[in-house]
Amino acid sequence: MPVTIILLDLDGTLLTSDKRISPANRAALERAAEAGVRIVPSTGRFYDGMPAVVRELPFVRYVVTVNGAQVYDAAEKTVLHRAEIQPAAAERVFDALDALPVIYDCFLDGWGYMDERNYARIDEFIQDPRVNRMVKELRRPVADFRAFIRRENRPLQKIQMFFRDMDRRREELERLSRLFPDMAVSSSIPNNIEINDSHATKGEALAFLCRHLGLDIRDAMAFGDGSNDLSMIRAAGTGVAMANAEAALREAADYVTASNDEDGVAKAIEKFCFGG
Repeated sequence: MPVTIILLDLDGTLLTSDKRISPANRAALERAAEAGVRIVPSTGRFYDGMPAVVRELPFVRYVVTVNGAQVYDAAEKTVLHRAEIQPAAAERVFDALDALPVIYDCFLDGWGYMDERNYARIDEFIQDPRVNRMVKELRRPVADFRAFIRRENRPLQKIQMFFRDMDRRREELERLSRLFPDMAVSSSIPNNIEINDSHATKGEALAFLCRHLGLDIRDAMAFGDGSNDLSMIRAAGTGVAMANAEAALREAADYVTASNDEDGVAKAIEKFCFGG
């Protein structure tokens, strides 16, 4: 079957480790777009938090953001679909996180917010300089985070926490999934956990977008590397895991391509879209 739409995770997938789109990946996306394939970034970031090199791709119109909490039409500047955490549910999550050795934040209406005490500790929890810089640039510190969220009294797009102890992080990934069975608990980078509304998954966003565009989801192709990509890898007709992906994602995928630093996206597009 022909590929009509491609969903692409960004960090660890389309983007290289230094957050670029390689020339080979860009050329493959351009070729696919010229052939009529819809190219859709699908990220845990909010729209304005995506690198400009992605937002400025001329053939990108639709974007799945915040793990599926929002599907955005960039041409019309319109949100097509939302799946957000209601304030009462968010309070339950914050109560649990206050008892953990983490720093945490939330995404609200297209931006990140963090208690200023947690913001001051980012260097303790995030050693990767690129991730560290991204978190600092895309979070606004607030004096009293819980009070700020209560005053806003609006649904949240995502709640995210960062760990120093990776064993504890693995334990909490399982425990929080049990504690909040009505939410989507996943991860996008090695030391974080992300919590979304149960319907805020990349897989459900892919299904919505296919319905919206009149496309068959069996003709969809999806690329990813983290557990927050698992739902769309399973939902797409062709699910592609990067060589650097988590083991569970590689096992669930229809195909494992090269790593994000080895033009894995380009190689899989050549194989499945153009018979290479």
